[in-house]
Amino acid sequence: MAEIPVLNIHLHGETIGTLTNVGGDRTYFSFTDEYTADRDRPTLGLWFKDVYGNPIIDFAVKQKRLLPFFSNLLPEGYLRKYLARLAGVNQEREFYLLWALGHDLPGAITVEPANGDKWPPGLENEGVEGAKKKRENALRFSLAGVQLKFSAVDNDEASKGLTIPASGVGGSWIVKLPSLRFEGIPENEYALLTLARLVGIDVPEFKLVDVDAIANLPEGVGDFTGQAFAIRRFDRTPDRPVHTEDFAQVFGVYPEKKYDTASYRNIATVLRMETGDTDIEEFIRRLTFCTLTGNADMHLKNWSLIYPDKRAPALSPAYDLVSTIPYIEDEEAALKFARTKRFDGYTFDELSYLAGKAGLPETPVLNTARQTVERFHEVWEKEKKNLPQRRRVTERIDAHLKTMRI
Repeated sequence: MAEIPVLNIHLHGETIGTLTNVGGDRTYFSFTDEYTADRDRPTLGLWFKDVYGNPIIDFAVKQKRLLPFFSNLLPEGYLRKYLARLAGVNQEREFYLLWALGHDLPGAITVEPANGDKWPPGLENEGVEGAKKKRENALRFSLAGVQLKFSAVDNDEASKGLTIPASGVGGSWIVKLPSLRFEGIPENEYALLTLARLVGIDVPEFKLVDVDAIANLPEGVGDFTGQAFAIRRFDRTPDRPVHTEDFAQVFGVYPEKKYDTASYRNIATVLRMETGDTDIEEFIRRLTFCTLTGNADMHLKNWSLIYPDKRAPALSPAYDLVSTIPYIEDEEAALKFARTKRFDGYTFDELSYLAGKAGLPETPVLNTARQTVERFHEVWEKEKKNLPQRRRVTERIDAHLKTMRI
């Protein structure tokens, strides 16, 4: 009788559940009895909690796909195809793709086969060394998302460089290589995060690094020149991983629905129910900033919660702040604010409506937005000529600001 493939789901190093392939690429998730019985259990995700805060224990069997929470741990688009090819796994078989990439996932989750370190079926004919090499190459790019990025270790300050770990596991930085399609993306992100920090938004440490100073880049990634963007992982500390979940996971939607399933009002509602005033103000500050800078890509996966104490969520530091309008003309945000997606529809009236529908106190919301607008214009006029973004980025943001009504 063939052995049933089972993956153990670890949270903070403890087994809290299993993913079982019950045949025909059908997968079932269940929590362990110990986890559900533990009143001090760490939070896996808000989607797994019922209205009373108890863990949901009955889940549907999924065909090829995993539950949305686990599916969102995997890369998307071209990056998924690339990694699946490296790992020798069909990209549509998410159970096996998670098996291949489960050692360095976002947050404090790791995934391991219950029967030991055995590679998924399909690589047996390559031998142990061939399978091992494929796994190591795949792990270097195992972070969720669509952009070519990987974990890295900071070298000593004198070298000003980064090193990609040989096994792809253990880096405390994320490095994003230059885009072959859009010029100057690393410089754009560096400039936007600099502005965000000056405006008062919570951002991790970040820097630009010469591509030539990145050691141990995997083979086959292409020839890149210029600078890459590096940002410190907020889900890693010197002592332990810190658990996170993005809002596609919170709302239980698959990555391909990250643009059209929820709104910023919905995110605000969750923050009001699960966090505090500081996080709500940070959300409004960040939303205002992204609108002013023309970021049309702040979808559900670009907003996350973080669990510093393993149980209570807080809004994570900001990430993926880029002005997209210099590359793709767009007059709309990635999600609806409350009634509209149009940038020029982001007004104090729209914010008042959002606050009312989300149950937020109106005065602090409007005051935070006003302060952010004032501070942004002050910082932008002072710093825009000193930042490394391309001239067309500066010109496009200037033109965009003239259309804003807030």
